[in-house]
Amino acid sequence: MGASVVKEAFCADELPPECEIEAVLVWHDDNARAAIGTLLDDIRHLRHQLALTEGAMSRGMTRGWRPIYDRD
Repeated sequence: MGASVVKEAFCADELPPECEIEAVLVWHDDNARAAIGTLLDDIRHLRHQLALTEGAMSRGMTRGWRPIYDRD
């Protein structure tokens, strides 16, 4: 179960953060461990996709911008 499945259940842009959290928990039958596991899998997948994209982009296309993998 990934983010695409959860995204089908609700549109994140239309919900306040509290409702997003509740929607994720409801989707996982209130199993917080399953919800966290899905979110961690999504993060790993997106980081992998970002790394692939970074490798395929030319430096001129992004004017020297490089993605940051960790938050400040």
